[in-house]
Amino acid sequence: MTSIKNIIFDYGNVIFLIDFKRTQHSFTGLGIENVDRFFAHAGHDPLFDEFEKGNISSAEFRDGIRRITGKPELTDERIDNAWTSLLIGVPRVNHELVLKCKHRYRTFLLSNINEIHLNYITGYLQQEYHITSNDVLFEKVYYSHLVRLRKPDPAIFNLVIQENGLDPAETLFIDDSPQHLKAAVGLGLHTHLVTAEDSLEKFLYRSGLLEQEP
Repeated sequence: MTSIKNIIFDYGNVIFLIDFKRTQHSFTGLGIENVDRFFAHAGHDPLFDEFEKGNISSAEFRDGIRRITGKPELTDERIDNAWTSLLIGVPRVNHELVLKCKHRYRTFLLSNINEIHLNYITGYLQQEYHITSNDVLFEKVYYSHLVRLRKPDPAIFNLVIQENGLDPAETLFIDDSPQHLKAAVGLGLHTHLVTAEDSLEKFLYRSGLLEQEP
C-alpha cells in the first residue's frame, strides 16, 4: 500500500475493544427480551441509530429503554451502566500504533458513537492514558452523533474526504463492519476489515504501512 497517505480509523473493535455480548447480558438483566434482535453488531433497534445520529438526547435514549423494558423505575445509573458495559478499553499496543501512524500519515477517526459512550471513553482516556480526548491522537475526529450522520451513509465519508481535501485513491479506511467498508469502496477508498483473528497490529505491519522495530 505504497500509495496510502491518509488513514481513517473506525474506533470500536479497531482501536477500542468492545464486547456486544456484555451489553446484551446487561440489557437482558434490565428486562429486555429478544436481545439478539434488539442489540447486536449486525443490527439493532432504531433507538440506537437515532441516538448515534444525535436525533435524540441521552435523556430520551434512557426513556426509550424504560419504555421498551416496561420499567419506568429504572434509574439513569442502571441504564448507563448496562449501556457502557460493552466498553472494554484500548490495548497499549493499539495506543502506540495510533501514535506511530499519526507521525507517518494524516490520520482521522470516524466512529458511530453516542453521547453516553463518548463521555465514558473520554474519562477512560484521561485516567488510563493521561490525555484529554481522542482529539490529540488524530488530525481530526468525526463522531456520528455530533455530525448527525452515521456509517454506512456515504455522506459521512464524503464529509471527511471533502473537509480535509483527501484523495480517495490515497486514503485507507479501517473498520470491523463489512457494510461500512462496502460504502467506502463505493467512494473509491481503500479498505481493510479488522477481525478478532486479524488485529490492527497484524495488518499494519503485514501491509508495510508500519515497519517493525528491530
